[in-house]
Amino acid sequence: MTILRIEHPISDFDTWQKAFDSDPIGRERSGVRRYQILRPMDDPHYVIIDLEFDSASAAEAVLAALREVWRTAMAAPALIGSPEVRILEAVESKEY
Repeated sequence: MTILRIEHPISDFDTWQKAFDSDPIGRERSGVRRYQILRPMDDPHYVIIDLEFDSASAAEAVLAALREVWRTAMAAPALIGSPEVRILEAVESKEY
């Protein structure tokens, strides 16, 4: 499994959430299998998003699409600065 992790400060969570929910890149049809939104407990103006994929190539394609979205303030109204992004490979996972 490949994970595209995106981290960035935001000005307002509700505004950011509306933009995320509008799904301008079509996450499901772009190969996202699952996503998770995280926020630090001590910073409501920061989000971490994990998008899970079957392949690194699908994650790279979505990252390219997201970079286009981030270029326009209308599509990313609550972003502050440039997101930090990493493509990760899951090497082990265990549930208890």
